[in-house]
Amino acid sequence: MFPASFDYVRASSLDEAVAVLAEHDGEARVLAGGQSLIPAMRFRLARPPMLVDINGLKDLAYLEERDGYLRLGATCRDYAVEVSDLVKRYSLLNDVSKLVADPIVRHMGTVVGSICHNDPAGDWGTTALAARAQMVIRGKSGERVVAIDEFLVDSFETAVADGEMAIEVRFPLVNGSTAGAYKKLERKVGDFATASAAVQLTMAGDGTVAEAGIALGAAGPTPIRVGAAEAALRGKVPDAAAIKAAGDAAREASDPQPDLRGSAEYKKDMAGVLVERGIRTALDRLGVKA
Repeated sequence: MFPASFDYVRASSLDEAVAVLAEHDGEARVLAGGQSLIPAMRFRLARPPMLVDINGLKDLAYLEERDGYLRLGATCRDYAVEVSDLVKRYSLLNDVSKLVADPIVRHMGTVVGSICHNDPAGDWGTTALAARAQMVIRGKSGERVVAIDEFLVDSFETAVADGEMAIEVRFPLVNGSTAGAYKKLERKVGDFATASAAVQLTMAGDGTVAEAGIALGAAGPTPIRVGAAEAALRGKVPDAAAIKAAGDAAREASDPQPDLRGSAEYKKDMAGVLVERGIRTALDRLGVKA
């Protein structure tokens, strides 16, 4: 099939992109990597009357540490994250950067675009939850910052309002006491997740977990934070009992849909398994014996 007809603007600046979005009052869509939008348009699952192409905005392709955050602009490609020496210090992000779709998609797809697509099985949305990321949204009236928990509203729906666009994702800086891991079960390389789990742990000086971030993909209408699993670790020595309690909490929180990739019961069990594996990998990277 071919897409329905649409108008097209290649924005020469962020201001122009935002102005066109505001002018079309919710009828325009932003084209960055296009790895989700273009296939949806081909099958007429999406029929935007206007596309605003921001691929020419090289000033939004940044990947940098600044003011307490690792910041990725709206045209920063997955591949740039995958090969970044800076990102290697962020073990959770480094893991996921190599598991998003396949190399061809990663050369075009953008991190911000993936989070904005908000596929329930999406890799970056799940990761952003565990890492407690923030999204920067730009509109005609200026910029606003939204915590990732409030940004991911529902399946394929975010807090970006009509006439706005997400221009940046921010991940809090990490140090030597923080490590993470991303675990993904997929039928083949490049497939959507049958189940996935993102884990990030920060250790305290006394050997307890100071902070934990745990999120699941393909486990509900959006990627979900598992607060009970985080609570099972926070303030505790991460021994076998604590890890099992976190895995059990993930199984309980998971609410997947059965499909060709597996039954709901299988996916729930895998959610727990992947969380436990993610915790153990993160601890191993921190030099902590569980």
